[in-house]
Amino acid sequence: MPRKQKFPYLVGSKWTAQTTIDGWRHFQVVNRKNQQHWVFAELVAACDPSVRFWINAQLLKNRSLWQSGWQSLQEPSDR
Repeated sequence: MPRKQKFPYLVGSKWTAQTTIDGWRHFQVVNRKNQQHWVFAELVAACDPSVRFWINAQLLKNRSLWQSGWQSLQEPSDR
């Protein structure tokens, strides 16, 4: 029986970074690669396809760094 694939729905998923990355917060996974027991995701900025980078897919589970989907994030206010 084949082993269960980690992160089976990774490609095509959308993510919101808690802080801006190269000026953007909304990203989509366009590619994945497996290297030994690690899974990596290639993210592309939703509004600027030239902004792309690879990260360990495990980091996407960290809620202090990423939220699933494209979320509206509240900016800190001065009030």
